[in-house]
Amino acid sequence: MSISISEDDLIKMNNLCFSDYFLKMKEYAKKNNVPIIQDEGLAFLLTLVRVKRPVKILEIGTAIGYSASMMANEGTTVYTIERDMKMYEQALLNVKNLNLEDRVHLIFKDALEAFDDVKDNRFDLIFIDAAKAQYINFFNLYSPLLKDDGIIVTDNMLFHGVKMEDAKTRALRGLIRKLNNYTNFLLENEDFQTSIFNVGDGMAVSTRRSIVKS
Repeated sequence: MSISISEDDLIKMNNLCFSDYFLKMKEYAKKNNVPIIQDEGLAFLLTLVRVKRPVKILEIGTAIGYSASMMANEGTTVYTIERDMKMYEQALLNVKNLNLEDRVHLIFKDALEAFDDVKDNRFDLIFIDAAKAQYINFFNLYSPLLKDDGIIVTDNMLFHGVKMEDAKTRALRGLIRKLNNYTNFLLENEDFQTSIFNVGDGMAVSTRRSIVKS
């Protein structure tokens, strides 16, 4: 299945409407240095959700529940995994305050150890937005749970525009190298076809090749 986005959808991407509570979540994230999806990336993600109309979404990397709640607000069910206790507890509070407890299912666990918690589900969309150094492992671990016509979306593909030659620390250079490896992994993957979009901090959209060719 290919994902096509109309001109109208692209225009709507730049016209996000935030409720007062979502604005408070954004402010909390800013004050507490919580990395949440950029507005342009969120608009792109929500456009994909509206086009795809997923029944179930798996999110890897909950943080404070911002993107999970935004997606659930579109009428879908989201299973989301978070390993940081403080973030998990804040996400629980946010989901409760937004009255989304029936649509957002939070799992407190390292994503590399949470497969058994979700293995009985099949997902229409998997959203990867967690530890960048583990992106390949996340993709390999959870892609078997993707429906045949599902999509995998990965955020932070451009890593805030920082290039290898501009990285000032060894750790940062290592992280950029791993993101580059992930990009190559996606583009060379024999089972998935991937497009990378220069929106937000860079978004990759992957679909199964067998579905694309049919």
